[in-house]
Amino acid sequence: MFAEMLERIGEMPAPISNSEYISRQSKLFDTLAESDVLILCAAGETIHSNDVHHPYRTQSNLLYLTGWTEPEAVFCACHNGKEWETHLFVQPKDTLREIWEGRRPGVEGAVADWPVDFAHPIGEVSKVLGKMMSNCTKVLHRVGVKSSVDELVIDAIQRRDRARQKLGSGPIAVEDPSNRIAEMRLIKSESEIEQMRFASDVSSMAHVAAMKHGGGVNVMEHQLQAIIEGFFRYAGTSGWSYPSIVGSGENATILHYKINEDHCRDGDVVLIDAGAEFRGYAADITRSWPNNGKFTEAQKEIYQLVLDAQNAAIAECVVGNPYNAPHEAARTVLAKGLIDLGVIKQSLPEALNLETGELKIWYMHNTSHWIGLDVHDVGVYLPGGKPRLLEAGMCLTVEPGLYFGAWRPDATCPERYSNIGIRIEDDILITDSGPVILTDKCPKTIDEIESIIG
Repeated sequence: MFAEMLERIGEMPAPISNSEYISRQSKLFDTLAESDVLILCAAGETIHSNDVHHPYRTQSNLLYLTGWTEPEAVFCACHNGKEWETHLFVQPKDTLREIWEGRRPGVEGAVADWPVDFAHPIGEVSKVLGKMMSNCTKVLHRVGVKSSVDELVIDAIQRRDRARQKLGSGPIAVEDPSNRIAEMRLIKSESEIEQMRFASDVSSMAHVAAMKHGGGVNVMEHQLQAIIEGFFRYAGTSGWSYPSIVGSGENATILHYKINEDHCRDGDVVLIDAGAEFRGYAADITRSWPNNGKFTEAQKEIYQLVLDAQNAAIAECVVGNPYNAPHEAARTVLAKGLIDLGVIKQSLPEALNLETGELKIWYMHNTSHWIGLDVHDVGVYLPGGKPRLLEAGMCLTVEPGLYFGAWRPDATCPERYSNIGIRIEDDILITDSGPVILTDKCPKTIDEIESIIG
């Protein structure tokens, strides 16, 4: 089955080029003063137990500017009076460690194959960085990622010596560079979109594979999870971009359910929220489908309403619209539909009221979030307190849902819709010619889904 799914995915795209990374660096440097020093740190590895490590994933801003994925790395940039120069501190070659843990690029490999001017062993960061900071005015550094570098920056700020008094040199301020880089990351390049499209295609086919495996009362949630995550790796991605949600029946009404251990019972709706990560770029898809292959009339009513809301929201994903336009479109369709079904007893304006409206009982989350190198990607939604306007190259999810949990003590669930949880989520690229659904290979109409199950 996996081989069949793989045939429906396009060729793996080329990696992002060093020239693009250098262009990103230059764009960031244009926002800095020549007296600034930029520092980006990779987080260290974390231990699962004893000498077993969790899979490593580097810090996204470092990945965005360099493509470097190895642990224990620090990227620095400073102006030498003529131009900006970049430095990367890395784990040096170590034959014994490499026998146990795998090959390292080392200093030589870093400077030869990555978009940096100079590379150094990580043990030299104190000496080299200390010299850089002695001549700067401001350090752009995010505190809390690497404590040893935090201490170097604090020491440089606090140092009071004769050289500083005589020359007036040394940093007097620290700024987190994250917001500057976030503004750059909001607009995706063509090569970034190619990575995201591949992650989306793989994720789409993984959902189809899970649907094909469904259709039996003996299927377990974790078995469907295994199908999806197994396909992620089979297709060449690094794995999931977030822990997979596989909820059947009442579990589908829990927004971030991650236990994934129950039976998928006959008549249940199965909700799967899962996406792959490829070269750091995330996909994020949710599909909801009947485990026995046929929606009941009640399930159809809720499913079609959520699908209508999603289609209305996607139609609002156009250049110039405020980022919350898709959310408002989805809320309006859902509220009107629930009024028509008799679930909400209020008028439409009353139902949509954020404080007292009944819609929030059954739909309690936002419709969209940015997506890119992080599944909940960076970028301010309300710059200056006003909704950001959508621009070509932005990517966001559209994921309305309705959740009728009969188990909830805070709401009386309509018996007809008891324990029905439906969410439908796709990843959308904003373009000048309208929204593009990156996850369009994943079916979502009622007829399409019923034809696939089992």
